[in-house]
Amino acid sequence: MTIIATWEMSFEGVKIAQKLLKENKSNEDAICALINDVELNPEFHTVGYSGYPNEICEVELDAAIINGDNLHFGAVAAMKHIKTPIDVARLLMDSEYSNFISGDGALKFALENGFKKQNLLTGEAKAKYDVEIANKENADKGHDTIGAIIAGNGRVVSATSTSGLFLKREGRIGDSPLVGAGLYADSKVGGATATGVGEDIIKGALSFQVVNLMKSGLSAQEAATKAVEEFDANLKDRGETPRDFSIVCLDKYGNWGAASNISEFPFVVSDGEETKLYVSKNYGRTIEEK
Repeated sequence: MTIIATWEMSFEGVKIAQKLLKENKSNEDAICALINDVELNPEFHTVGYSGYPNEICEVELDAAIINGDNLHFGAVAAMKHIKTPIDVARLLMDSEYSNFISGDGALKFALENGFKKQNLLTGEAKAKYDVEIANKENADKGHDTIGAIIAGNGRVVSATSTSGLFLKREGRIGDSPLVGAGLYADSKVGGATATGVGEDIIKGALSFQVVNLMKSGLSAQEAATKAVEEFDANLKDRGETPRDFSIVCLDKYGNWGAASNISEFPFVVSDGEETKLYVSKNYGRTIEEK
């Protein structure tokens, strides 16, 4: 079983997930535990509890999960007051309808299913808000989504969770909960998940594109590099200035890849025995162990 996840903040969560897999827990159990570790850690301000707030100083969370066996998915967006949105998204996976819910509806669903309404805004996050809100030109600051994929035993599952852009407009939704953009999984091929500025990632349906390239015969690393580099060039060709976006992916056999249009993009991989931190450079053409 192979696990890959975005950013250094996922390191301990990846180890937790690998331990659960060795205990024969499901991919879904493991990937949600991985993401919970980040969501519940107040030291991380771009995911879950203690996430940086939106323009009116409220924390809104997005999350999603997809089962590559049957393409069932669950997603929540702009949800307030729930520390672990990935767990709410998971409950929606096997619903016949209403797999993606948002705002008050998402909160209502969570409360109906036993989740507790809690304050997500910590003192540190509020202090950061107070400093930045006076300077409106700094609105919509970047963020780091926790995204992960698990592949093995013929199964692929992908999941994401984020608090979105700092100082974002109330109700803004990025790529993270959108199947095809922020995440994708197909157990016949592999999975991918993205992090960066959602408004650009959505334009390229970046996660689906990477999986589709693997389906066409490219390796995981070749697919990641090609998707990111070509989309970056595509935006530039249209007169746009690409913002930050990065991708990690696994094929169904556990071979992995990572690419980014930023100078250094850290990510974590576990092969079942060791968990290592890597850095992707030059659109994934250079991968270094950190």
